[in-house]
Amino acid sequence: EVQLVESGGGLVQPGGSLRLSCVASGFDFSYQPMSWVRQAPGQWPEWVSSISTGSTMTYYADSVKGRFTISRDNTKNTLYLQMNSLKPEDTAVYYCHALLVPNGYWGQGTRVTVSS
Repeated sequence: EVQLVESGGGLVQPGGSLRLSCVASGFDFSYQPMSWVRQAPGQWPEWVSSISTGSTMTYYADSVKGRFTISRDNTKNTLYLQMNSLKPEDTAVYYCHALLVPNGYWGQGTRVTVSS
């Protein structure tokens, strides 16, 4: 059974930082590109970032480029998202995502609130 378990969210002031984690199980994590997606209240999900299997390639939405860093530790089956210089518009539930064709898998999400 595929499982993705996110953690690390919370309440942070503007300009602050958080590090999200996603522990994966039930598939061969090291062979799977991974992504982070977020959903703000009342809005459609928004792709945030993706990383290749060997971490050689990373991709970011323009809205987070230069502030967020995606990484992974294949020895721990864990995906990370380091978020710096957080803004109120980063407030959302953050999900890690694995596309195991033909199905996509999501975790339960971790909530990030950026507010003073």
